[in-house]
Amino acid sequence: MRGLGNLILISHSNGFISAYAHNSKLLVKNGQKVSKGQKIAEVGQSDTSSPRLHFEIRRRGQPVNPLSYLPRR
Repeated sequence: MRGLGNLILISHSNGFISAYAHNSKLLVKNGQKVSKGQKIAEVGQSDTSSPRLHFEIRRRGQPVNPLSYLPRR
């Protein structure tokens, strides 16, 4: 995924992948298992003037609306 700077991809069950991009520091390594609530990175900036996080969910390679999968507030 080009243009996303320091990127973390997490594989989930049923063909889901979550992506977290534009990080200043990665706190996990490739292939490492992560737990719910675990800090995986520090938000940063890449190719932008202000810090930001790009978050994306894909299912079987296709982007899906993350609001359909995140808890309601």
